Amino acid sequence: MPRATNNPAAKQRRKRILKRAKGFFGGKKNQIREGRHAAERAMAYAYRDRKTRKRDFRRLWITRINAAARLNGLSYSHFINGLKKAQIDIDRKMLADLAVYDEQGFAKLAEVAKNAL
Repeated sequence: MPRATNNPAAKQRRKRILKRAKGFFGGKKNQIREGRHAAERAMAYAYRDRKTRKRDFRRLWITRINAAARLNGLSYSHFINGLKKAQIDIDRKMLADLAVYDEQGFAKLAEVAKNAL
């Protein structure tokens, strides 16, 4: 009786691994073992960095808000505290957008925050 192989499934599995490793450097793009390790590591980094990206953007927004608030005579913490006391509920992403693209609007918010303190 001839030996039966699992060729279609094995080929499909190898193809899937190399498809994930496409564009990698050196043997990682065309060798199964190297490609599998590289792709698994890349997927682990991607999972981790989806969480890190949220932190990085929040840090960027806070930096922008702080810079704009200081131009209006407030520190970041006093600005946010003043907005909370004035019951203005606006997220940091929108505040950073205002700080960059609408300086007059941000200045009005800073005045409201100053008056609430």
